[in-house]
Amino acid sequence: MTADQWLALFSGIVGGALRVGTPFLFVSLGECLTEKSGRINLGLEGVLVLSAMAAFGGAYLGGSAWIGVLAAVLAGGLLAALHGALCSLARVNDIATGIALMLLGTGLAFYLGKPLIQPQAPQLPAIELGLWSDSSAVRSALQINILLPLGLLLAVLMGWAFKYTRHGLLVRMVGDSAHAARALGYSVVGVRMAATTLGGMVAGLGGASLTLFYPGSWNEGISSGQGLIAVALVIFARWSPLRCVAAAALFGGAGAIGPALQSAGIGWGYHLFNTVPYALTLLILVLTCKPGSVARGSPGELSANR
Repeated sequence: MTADQWLALFSGIVGGALRVGTPFLFVSLGECLTEKSGRINLGLEGVLVLSAMAAFGGAYLGGSAWIGVLAAVLAGGLLAALHGALCSLARVNDIATGIALMLLGTGLAFYLGKPLIQPQAPQLPAIELGLWSDSSAVRSALQINILLPLGLLLAVLMGWAFKYTRHGLLVRMVGDSAHAARALGYSVVGVRMAATTLGGMVAGLGGASLTLFYPGSWNEGISSGQGLIAVALVIFARWSPLRCVAAAALFGGAGAIGPALQSAGIGWGYHLFNTVPYALTLLILVLTCKPGSVARGSPGELSANR
């Protein structure tokens, strides 16, 4: 490989870590907030797909990408709120409910999104980080989603809030011991409902990133399981919003290896390298989820209820 090819490969992986990792970041932050309250939402795959469809439809019908972003946030919040409301009922299992809502969200998105497969919608503007290079491949690889700085800011704010604010500490207390929260007079159902809904709204930004930036179109295979991968990503990040940033970059870079090799002129093994994020997910689950043990950083209610 020539020096230009190595530069294109490196830029493609770094750019992919930032670009492909953006949906991972938002979905993992949403799941982190939900799980901090002691509830798991496996329906985030449905949230991601439905919000991606809503973002594209909102941008297409409203003529603005930012209308699409708002539609994605609302759609993600509504589906997550439904999950929270159902899980608040007696004898309802949140894992089973999450799987059902994953099917509901994807089914609604596929049905309502059929007219949106062909049209083009306004796209979010890009942040150009590759203007220093004369290579078109490098400049293209380093076009960054304008929502990425918002995701980084959210990670910092969430990490700060969980440590230093009353509401953040309340979410953590409910997630660690629902009995203690009730003894102090707090509504466990209300806190979990709010955390689940806000988590879905944050995850909705990940859906907007998919259809309004990269790959920038709506189709029924847009998510490729990123909502489910985010659950493993949160475990890998040990329920830390700041570690979710690094984990999202790792998964994004892993997913960008195949396209980066193509941009460098190497076509061999493209489909094989596309499986790297899924293999990485399995590896993380094998290494971190051991029978009879509790993962470090896990909210107490999650381990108590499984």
